[in-house]
Amino acid sequence: MRFNEEKKKSIIIYLLEKINQKDEGISKAVSDAFSINQNTVHTYINELVEEGVIARVKRGQYELIKTVYEYNLSRSEGHLDTDTYAYDHCLFEHVKNLAANVEAIWNYSFSEMINNVMDHSLAETVKIIVEQDYLNTHVTIADEGVGIFKKIKEHFGYSTLDEAICELFKGKLTTDSQNHSGEGIFFSSKMMDYFFIISSGKIFTNNKYENSKIISMVESNMKGTCVIMSLSNFTHKNPKDVFDLYVNVDGGFTKTRIPMKNVFDSSPVSRSQAKRVCNRLEKFKEVLLDFDEVQWMGQGFAHQLFVVFANQHPDIQLIPINMNEDVTKMHIHVTQTI
Repeated sequence: MRFNEEKKKSIIIYLLEKINQKDEGISKAVSDAFSINQNTVHTYINELVEEGVIARVKRGQYELIKTVYEYNLSRSEGHLDTDTYAYDHCLFEHVKNLAANVEAIWNYSFSEMINNVMDHSLAETVKIIVEQDYLNTHVTIADEGVGIFKKIKEHFGYSTLDEAICELFKGKLTTDSQNHSGEGIFFSSKMMDYFFIISSGKIFTNNKYENSKIISMVESNMKGTCVIMSLSNFTHKNPKDVFDLYVNVDGGFTKTRIPMKNVFDSSPVSRSQAKRVCNRLEKFKEVLLDFDEVQWMGQGFAHQLFVVFANQHPDIQLIPINMNEDVTKMHIHVTQTI
């Protein structure tokens, strides 16, 4: 049976995803999903092996073939004078044949992260690692500079690194307002499938992750800052759609979203924690407070956020989302007993 190119592409991607997930009974799963016979699936598998997309591990088991490229950039040699040099020499060759929306996301996000290294890190050298297989592209940018969280903490006079990380979730944060808008990390983290910044033993990410994997990274005593980004080679996202989620009709960055589970190590309870969340929220018109995976919140935290701050700033919409039953009860308790 012959399929059009679009259906065959869908079958191939699904097949490779099953291989990547190390699912058992791959040929049957693909056969059932697309109502095709298993001989056709085996034909596709053999083609992928011949094309160097996958490799046989053992009978009935395969893995995606990944290529890894490493680059070292030097400030003294002029490699960090412009972000275009880094993009053109380290990444463009690997994403130029992907769909235009995918290349555009990489162009924006990679350039923003390199700009941060150029202007803020003070690092002499930067290592860039590009890992790519048929399904995904992963990029790591590592420097041994001052460390992004430490620099933000010291520049703004925050008392802890956690406060600095909390501000990054909101966006519009920069230590160089003359040359930066403070939006690069915020929007890049939304465009990517996975986005991590690791520095000073701390992590900034909007993603869920396996604690064991991240702990091994932060305990490596690495200096400076490491940015890890990952994106599907077939994503349907595009930069405009992401920007449109957070800007108004005039193009202003007026909305933000704060994932509480990534800001606090445990359920938030105190007024001081709420004040940390409220810092700089006056820069926005709409704030999504995401309580996903937060088990409960204290009365002091809830009152400071949803009553004190809300009354002081009636023009700012605070919108709690993904609240479980206990968090919802506390939200109702403080807002209905004003």
